[in-house]
Amino acid sequence: MPLQGPHLRVRFLALDAFLHAHQELWRPKPFTTPTLPWEARHPDLAQWLRARDLAAAEADHARPERLTGAPAPYPALAAEAAALTALAPFPRQPTPSLPSRFNVDVPGRKWQQIDAFAASLRFTDPVHHWLDWCAGKGHLGRRLAHDGHPLRCLEQDPDLVREGQRLSDRLGLEAEHLQQDVLAEDAAQRLDAHHTPVALHACGDLHLRLMRLADAAGCARLALAPCCYNRTEASAYQPLSQAGREAALALDREDLRLAISETVTAGARVRRQRDRSMAHRLGFDLLQRHLRSEDHYLPTPSLPGTWLERPFAEQAVALANGRLDLPATLDWAHWETAGWRRLAEVRNLELLRGLFRRPLELWLVLDRALYLEDRGYRVQVGPFCDQNLTPRNLLIVAER
Repeated sequence: MPLQGPHLRVRFLALDAFLHAHQELWRPKPFTTPTLPWEARHPDLAQWLRARDLAAAEADHARPERLTGAPAPYPALAAEAAALTALAPFPRQPTPSLPSRFNVDVPGRKWQQIDAFAASLRFTDPVHHWLDWCAGKGHLGRRLAHDGHPLRCLEQDPDLVREGQRLSDRLGLEAEHLQQDVLAEDAAQRLDAHHTPVALHACGDLHLRLMRLADAAGCARLALAPCCYNRTEASAYQPLSQAGREAALALDREDLRLAISETVTAGARVRRQRDRSMAHRLGFDLLQRHLRSEDHYLPTPSLPGTWLERPFAEQAVALANGRLDLPATLDWAHWETAGWRRLAEVRNLELLRGLFRRPLELWLVLDRALYLEDRGYRVQVGPFCDQNLTPRNLLIVAER
């Protein structure tokens, strides 16, 4: 069974202790810090990780807890992280096979996520009216309302609202697609007690807003799979639950990025472009430290996607952005090669930090679950699909 009842708080407190005790291992970022503070305490592990190549790091990126052969303290930390994040999945409910017209225009991977989300929902009382929050075209809502239940979809983008209404009308569903900024004051008027809100990967403040409004409206049940915890206006994380407010761990917005830092669904071309971009930025970082005689990271501007294939020298000039005088003659090949070498080191050193990625995400999800429990809901937490389908696979199901 998914995590529920008193086990929610027990697990949250154990995660809090684990994350707080090992902050020096996961807070420093290898990308911006060439020598990490923990390396002096664990030189064998640091040397072992730095000796590995980029391909090895890539192979272990999504599941760092499965890395074998690493010196202490890696194995013990990996085992503890795996134990703390072990969750039973939601049992899949029998669902009817829908006509293919329901998943028209839905990418295959996205439809699998939607189907798994829908199959994981089982409420004690029947649902009368679905509400798809940050709905896009409303694919999730239509999947849930296929049997004739009324559906309301809220979405800010007017083009997606129009297209969603067209798709729902074509299927003959009782659905209304409304243009709505869910962070706006009037969003509270769009849901009431007879709605069952659902949200699949609503980012940051968007899913927090849903939880608060659903509670205020008296909604008897809701289900959400959170995403992008760092997309919030607050510079420091504001715990939601009583347990969260009493926790030892304190987080800022940069810390929250760790929880979503893995990429298991990107294609080979995207990964190559990402690696090239990062290697060039790291090569530039080494160059700027050399030219300035200062061993500090220099923040650089974002570059348009069209720059990804440009030569390293051109990217370096753009990254300098007038704040750094570049000599007329430079051995660009040397610094580009150094950047690729540094990328391999960074990716492998990040494996240790990656051990705390899932524990941090579950800490955040349980803070949300415990908030809903504080508000009188009975809550379950567990994965609704495999992490290979989406790394953001944790589902919160709440029912009063």
